[in-house]
Amino acid sequence: MIFILLILSVVAGVFLGKIFGKKEQFAKNLLVLSAGFLITICLNEVFPQVYASEVSESLGIFVIGGVLLQMILEALTKGFEHGHFHHHNESSNILPVALMVGLFIHAFIEGIPLANETDPFSPYLLGILFHNLPISFILGAFLFNRSVSKASYPSLLIVALFALASPMGMLLGNYFNPEWQPYFLAIVGGIFLHISSVIIFESNKNHNIDWKKIGLVVLGVSLALIMHLFHTHPHGHSH
Repeated sequence: MIFILLILSVVAGVFLGKIFGKKEQFAKNLLVLSAGFLITICLNEVFPQVYASEVSESLGIFVIGGVLLQMILEALTKGFEHGHFHHHNESSNILPVALMVGLFIHAFIEGIPLANETDPFSPYLLGILFHNLPISFILGAFLFNRSVSKASYPSLLIVALFALASPMGMLLGNYFNPEWQPYFLAIVGGIFLHISSVIIFESNKNHNIDWKKIGLVVLGVSLALIMHLFHTHPHGHSH
C-alpha cells in the first residue's frame, strides 16, 4: 500500500506538470504550501522521534549532515526541489544524469526511515507524499514542456527512477540494523528542514511582505497540525 502511494504521488505530480506545466505560479504555490506542511512535520514528528531515541545526544550532527547533504545534492539538481526550474529551460544548464542522480539519492534516503512502516496515514509518510507532488510537478513540466527536443533526455527513465527511489530506500531499510533508524531519520530531518526553510524564507522582490505566501505557509502548517492531532488522538485520547 505504502509502495503504491509513494509511486502514485510521483506519477500524479508528473502528470499534473505535463498538463499545467506552463503555469509556473501554480507550481510555486504548491511548493510553498508543501514547505509549510513539511517544516511542521519536521518539527512535530521527525525531530521529537529523533530526540526521543536512546542515542539522541549524537544525533544533532546527523541533522546537520542532512542539511549539508541536501546542499551538495542541490549542486547536482540546481535547486529543482525548491522550484528553480526556470534555470533548467536551457539544456546546457543541467545534465539529466546529474538531475537523475541528485533526485534519486534525495528520494532514496527519504524512503529508508519508512522501513517497517504499515500506517498509510503516518505523518512522516504524508510529509514525503506532500513533498513529492510539487517536485514531480516541476519534473513533469521540465521534461514534457520544454523547447528542447524531447528525445534528448530519457524522460520516462528519469520519472521511473524518481518514482521508485523512495520504495527502494524503504525496501533496503528493512535489512538495516533497526538501531540505525534514528540516524537516518535525523539525516532526513536535516534535508526536510533545509528544503522547507529555503522555500519559506527565500526573499521576495524588494523584501516586501508577501501575504499570499504567508497564507499558503499557514495553510500548509494547519494541514500538518490537523494530521498530527488526528494521528495522536484518533479516538479523542492520546495513546
